[in-house]
Amino acid sequence: MELARISRRRLLKGVPSVLLLGVTQKSRAAPRPKIAAVVTEYRKWSHPQHIIDRFLDGYGWESRHHRPPMDLVSLYVDQVKENDLSPERARRFPSMKIYPTIAEALTLDRNQLAVDGVLLIGEQGNYPKNEKGQTLYPRYEFFKQIVEVFRSSRRCVPVFNHKHLSWKWEWAKEMVETSKEMSFPFMAGSFVPVAWRLPSIEMPLGAEIEEAMCIGVGGVDDDDFDAFEALQCMVERRKEGETGVVAVEALRGEQVWEALRGSSREKGRWDMKLFEACLCRSHTLTPARQGFNHIYPTLDEIPPLVKDPVAYCYEHADGLRATVLLLGGLVKSVHFAARLKGRRELVSTMFFLPGRGVDNGGTEAPFFNPLVNNIEKMFLTGKATYPVERTLLTTGLVAAGVESLHRGQKRLDTPHLSVRYQPVKESHFWRT
Repeated sequence: MELARISRRRLLKGVPSVLLLGVTQKSRAAPRPKIAAVVTEYRKWSHPQHIIDRFLDGYGWESRHHRPPMDLVSLYVDQVKENDLSPERARRFPSMKIYPTIAEALTLDRNQLAVDGVLLIGEQGNYPKNEKGQTLYPRYEFFKQIVEVFRSSRRCVPVFNHKHLSWKWEWAKEMVETSKEMSFPFMAGSFVPVAWRLPSIEMPLGAEIEEAMCIGVGGVDDDDFDAFEALQCMVERRKEGETGVVAVEALRGEQVWEALRGSSREKGRWDMKLFEACLCRSHTLTPARQGFNHIYPTLDEIPPLVKDPVAYCYEHADGLRATVLLLGGLVKSVHFAARLKGRRELVSTMFFLPGRGVDNGGTEAPFFNPLVNNIEKMFLTGKATYPVERTLLTTGLVAAGVESLHRGQKRLDTPHLSVRYQPVKESHFWRT
């Protein structure tokens, strides 16, 4: 017995203490974070399905299959329909339970908050529209119920809100202010800013931008948000950061074509060189003549391809002019171009969304991968990878654009959109 003790002492002599801990006692793995999902619906090809399934099944990342180092343990679905996927997913993943209320999903049917992060996906489903055409998704209402659990538990966890914050500006602003007041990480927005870019470029930090444009697909209070997010993630990196937006004017139908034909750099609503640069980057350009794969269309050939053209023209507080054009039918992706002060060449790229426009994004929709990866990072680190103020501003731009259309395509002053913030230095778009 004594020899055994002596031999063990000699054997362990000089071994680092951190390794001795592993020898003398069982190592304990850190508990995996628990995530709750609060969604409007959960059907095939819906945004909730694309995001939730990546937390359950994993997804492709860095040439490997990646499984998030966390567990999605609870699910609340607001509208359960015949094609609802949650029962099948619950059978395959018994650790994920379905709850009838948001509070129970966050507390796991206990008295206190019992999860480490919350997915709020208030996108898609059968919800009413108001007289302006906005879909009244209950993101704000869901957020309020989540915060109520935080307050009663006296503990907060990170929250991710998919797409724009709310259809109502005042509610969106309140959501961000509440997150600041209660000091919990809050991130929001679209998959577009973190998607692939062709070419793979970033706006230089501190650039002096004179004018910018984004061309995307329709429609109003829907895909227009993705285009605003794409443009904003680029122009927020300009000198002095974001300064807010002072005026918005929306055009629709024939007014868009009239503005397109009458524009030039010196005169008109936007610089046509930016328009051409956006379309020249497109890999999804619809040929004006069938049988010709990639022929740049003339201004006369474009209108028959687009059923409902929309343009948002707006001005930032520092004088930057920006335009978002919705030309679904002509393109299927999102395209950006900008003119920088003192630089002859335009900066331009396409936000590459493979599969979009085919079967609602297809069963894979890989452009959700970088979005989920950024959500993971926030849940693990407790820090948002990019500022929620970006989505606060884009939320306000969508609402202001809808209001301009509702008022007969009038220019609106927007002093309430004085959203100022600094971008993060590191860019988080997908490069591999």
